[in-house]
Amino acid sequence: MLSSYFKLQEHSTNLKTELIAGFTTFLTMLYIVPLNALILSQSGMPYDALVTATIVVTFLITLLNGIYSNTPVALSVGMGLNAYFTYGLVLGMKVPWQTALGVVFISGMLFVLLSFTSFRRTLLNAIPDSLRRAISAGIGAFLAFIGLKEIGIIASDKVTLVHLGDLSSPETMLGIFGLVLVIILHSLRIKSSFIISIITTTVLAFATGNATLPNILFALPSSIEPIAFELDILSALTLSMVPVIIAFLLTDMFDTLGTLGGIAQRVHIYKNDDRKLDNTLKSDAIGSVVGASLGVSTVTSFIESAAGVEVGGRTGLTAVATALFFLPLLFMLPIFEAIPAVAIYPVLVMVGILMFEEIAHINFKDSATAVSAFFTILMIPLTFSITNGIAFGFLSFVLVKIVKKEYSSLNRGLIVLALISLIIFWIQ
Repeated sequence: MLSSYFKLQEHSTNLKTELIAGFTTFLTMLYIVPLNALILSQSGMPYDALVTATIVVTFLITLLNGIYSNTPVALSVGMGLNAYFTYGLVLGMKVPWQTALGVVFISGMLFVLLSFTSFRRTLLNAIPDSLRRAISAGIGAFLAFIGLKEIGIIASDKVTLVHLGDLSSPETMLGIFGLVLVIILHSLRIKSSFIISIITTTVLAFATGNATLPNILFALPSSIEPIAFELDILSALTLSMVPVIIAFLLTDMFDTLGTLGGIAQRVHIYKNDDRKLDNTLKSDAIGSVVGASLGVSTVTSFIESAAGVEVGGRTGLTAVATALFFLPLLFMLPIFEAIPAVAIYPVLVMVGILMFEEIAHINFKDSATAVSAFFTILMIPLTFSITNGIAFGFLSFVLVKIVKKEYSSLNRGLIVLALISLIIFWIQ
């Protein structure tokens, strides 16, 4: 039955290969549970409820995608937008986390609607590839900055804004160890480098007395009642939130298409089959709606799915297997609570490095692209706002193109986004 439903023979695969691929993807993205819970908990949401919600959402949406689109793509709470949720909206703009969840819900609903229309493709085609990559690189710099700050490698300074932190601090030294380890492991192409780094650094923290061993290893799942269905949609439907909603929408769309494009380069799962791509996008969009309802930020497709693809995963059965492997984690809250933050933030820096690699594909020979990419990449971390970075990028691109009278490089989509960018600065 499984073979016929997922068309295993047609995709030149089998049950054993798909299960191994699913487990491989699970190992490479396992880090998202403690890392996402840690980041979102800084907004005032309870850590234990976030652990459960992250696992549940990952299970539900990855399972949905596997069955609905029949592609080996796993989904979970996206890195970048979860940091923007906490540090940009809640801590930066002083938006209650309930309202921030409302923003995620609305952007997800818009993504769902666009996924069923041709406007999604029109909008994406209107934006130059280099600008999309600049946004990814800017988010990477944003994540790395947060990770380095939380580790203690950089610290705030009243005169210079930031300076080198106290590297002799035991916690900072542990963080540096974790960062060096994850860089080495990833450079050696070890697929589970993130989780190995977290586990090794945590064990070292236990050994040096910088963390406390849990009294028990397993427990019943924590309730998600404190955060589930607590989103405030009405408060998110204000003029000041419109730019933020657009930023969440665009970033999710770019991130998803970039991820799916990267996976497709390894194996042609979308070749001559737009239906599979559309169905994966719909699963992604539905994920953000479900995620916001259950208490987490934007859900997106994970590039770690490529690890499963590389070991032979070709169908949705890989995603189904990945989803099922996440379920036992519901009973491991004591273990997650015992992991020190300094063991987790090095992974955030590494994720930032990987996202920043997109800068290599930006066409800096074009002056408009160079200027807009510069402002996008720089302004996202400096203003702690993906919204501001995108706005600076679109405005500067259109401005330079107009000055150079290169009107053929402009289109309605870009002009509309530039006008929205002006509104962003006007209402702030």
